[in-house]
Amino acid sequence: METTINLQDLLTTIRKRWFLILSFTVFAGVTATIISYYVLTPIYQSETQILINQKSTNIEQYQWVQNNEADLRLINTYNIIITSPIILSKVIEKLDLDQTPNSLAEQITVTSANNSQVVNLVVIDNEASMAVKISNTLAEVFQNEIPLLMNVDNIKILSEAKLVDNPTPIKPNKLLNITIAAVIGLMLGTILAFLLDFLDTRFKSEQEVEEILGLPIIGLVGAIGLEKETKKSKKSDRVRGS
Repeated sequence: METTINLQDLLTTIRKRWFLILSFTVFAGVTATIISYYVLTPIYQSETQILINQKSTNIEQYQWVQNNEADLRLINTYNIIITSPIILSKVIEKLDLDQTPNSLAEQITVTSANNSQVVNLVVIDNEASMAVKISNTLAEVFQNEIPLLMNVDNIKILSEAKLVDNPTPIKPNKLLNITIAAVIGLMLGTILAFLLDFLDTRFKSEQEVEEILGLPIIGLVGAIGLEKETKKSKKSDRVRGS
C-alpha cells in the first residue's frame, strides 16, 4: 500500500510539473543542437595503409620466415620514425603547412594489428581534403626517407587515402550529443520538479492532513464566493449613488 501511494505521489508530481520537465528537456536539446551544428569544429579522418616487407620474392621458405619476423620487429621502430620531426618536417615543407612537427604529430595515429605487416596511418584535420593530403604525403615521405635512414627498402604504399564527395566528420557526433543533452535535461527537470514539490510544505489534500496530524477530518469548508459578494456590493453602491 505504501509503495502504491509513493508511486501515485511521483506520478502526481510529474503531471503537475510536466511543463517544467519538458522545458528543461527541450532547452538542453536545442542548446546541444546549436553547439553541435554551429559552434563545434567538425573533425575529418583519412587513412593510408603501408606494407612492410622485403622486395625480393625469389627466396627460400626459411629465409622468407626470417625476413618476415624481422619486418614485424621493425614495425615498432617504424611507428616511432613516422611521427618523428625528421619525417614530419618534410611533410610540412612539402604541403606548406603553418604548424610545427609536434602539433602535426598530434593529428597522426599509427596503428598495426598483431602479427600484421600492414601499418595504418590515420590523420585527423578540420578539413577533409587536408587530412587526405597529409596522410598520403606522410606515407610518400616515409617511403622515400626510410632507405636513407635505415638502409632498407621494404616499404610499399598499399592503399592511399581518397577524398569522397560528401565526407562525414568523425566528430562531433551530433545525434549523440543531442540525445545525451536531452536525457540530461530530462533528468535535471525531473529532479527540480521533485525538489520543488518536496520544499512545498502546504497541505495539498485531506489525506495529507490526516497523515501528518494524525487526526480525523470531521468537516470541510468550501470556497467562499467572495467574488460574487464583491460584485453585489459594488452594484448596490452604484444604485445608492444614482
